[in-house]
Amino acid sequence: MSVTSSDSASHSGALEGSSAALEGSNAKRGLWSSRLAFILAATGSAVGLGNIWKFPYVTGENGGGAFVLVYLLCIAIVGIPIMMAEVMIGRRGGYSPVKSLSQIAERDRLKPAWKLVGAVGILAGFLILSFYSVIGGWAISYVGTTASGQLSGQSADAVGAIFSGLLSDPTTLLAWHTLFMALVMVVVVRGVRSGLERAVSILMPALFVLLLIVVGYAMTTGHFGQAAAFLFQPDFSKLTTSGILVALGHAFFTLSLGMAVMMAYGSYLPKNISIAKTSITVSVIDTGVALLAGLAIFPIVFANGLEPGAGPGLIFQTLPLAFGQMPMGSFFGTLFFVLLVFAAWTSGISLLEPIVEWLEERKGMNRTVSTLGAGIVCWALGIASILSLNLWADFAPLGFVPMLEGKTIFDLLDFFTANIMLPLGGLLVALFAGWVMSRQAMEKELALSPGMFNLWLITVRFVTPVAVAVVFIYNLM
Repeated sequence: MSVTSSDSASHSGALEGSSAALEGSNAKRGLWSSRLAFILAATGSAVGLGNIWKFPYVTGENGGGAFVLVYLLCIAIVGIPIMMAEVMIGRRGGYSPVKSLSQIAERDRLKPAWKLVGAVGILAGFLILSFYSVIGGWAISYVGTTASGQLSGQSADAVGAIFSGLLSDPTTLLAWHTLFMALVMVVVVRGVRSGLERAVSILMPALFVLLLIVVGYAMTTGHFGQAAAFLFQPDFSKLTTSGILVALGHAFFTLSLGMAVMMAYGSYLPKNISIAKTSITVSVIDTGVALLAGLAIFPIVFANGLEPGAGPGLIFQTLPLAFGQMPMGSFFGTLFFVLLVFAAWTSGISLLEPIVEWLEERKGMNRTVSTLGAGIVCWALGIASILSLNLWADFAPLGFVPMLEGKTIFDLLDFFTANIMLPLGGLLVALFAGWVMSRQAMEKELALSPGMFNLWLITVRFVTPVAVAVVFIYNLM
């Protein structure tokens, strides 16, 4: 159980002494220069393919407005409380996710096994990056494909053949995967201020500008009102139990929770910056980007008589078909895929950072060696995902398990990270913050009013764990 302010005076004295040591732990490390820098970095992590690729198609599959409303509620009751907990743990410990949890556990006389929560998150992020980089490569490829006019006037079959041709060519996929990983490593190797902070200060404003341009273009299609109604007018007859759980799961995953990213970024957060305000701001911006992506995509979909619930192919097959039929489609299609690359790039940076931070501490490597080591291993693992799309397409390593029958390596990495590792990581973070970590320490880090702190604590103790557990069990079933 947690150590509270009512503990013995002797323990409180020890707590204060070790707390002072902890508070100075990140003083020697790089820190974000400002609250805005952290917000841009955390938003860059949260805003990725999940917002621009996944959110529109899951919204389309689950009926639109009612799904969006449930999604917004889930952001409030699941996303924000866990984000606050992760950032708090990272800043409290002042080191990598594993060492931060280890330091807090040692100071509060807790079981050292809690550091495994950070290890699960780091491993999940590392595995996700290995195949996320492959998808990022698709986006880079489509920048050239769209800009060259290859999609202009093409039929649905021809557009589908272009995508299928990309997936069937391991050499081409390897080249784009390599380029994407190189872009990620170039930023991470430069450290917090020169690398991460400088990159997001350029990429995030550029991403917002590009998104607004595409939304502005979507407003000229004559179907913007239909898209807005689809997104914001709830029709609960179209909402299913499955849709509610998808909304809950996506709200959790879109904020980069359960993969140790927010702990790593929180470890660079100065003590004078409000965790609550920044977490809420990041969540609001992330949600706003997802909704803007819907307003950018659905008018184009409706204007071309396409299906909003087209599934994962919405971005790489349905939209390219639309861009190929529209006036100036090549120009705006290119802008859209540049936007997608920027979103994937900022998320990729955040996925590599926790493992690099851990290697620096655990193995004593310098920044360059740890980035190259982690990046190359992740790149090599990504080759297995590439081959599973073509040469190994019939290879299902765990096909003897009924629920995993027919799943390739790419599918398995996606399944285990999204359905097991991330919910498990988020659940353990909620339990650690809600039931184990010192209340005195949490009150000091969060600096909330007593009423707001109690509301957060009740949510993270009871509401959030139940919600995440439901998603976890549903995904397994």
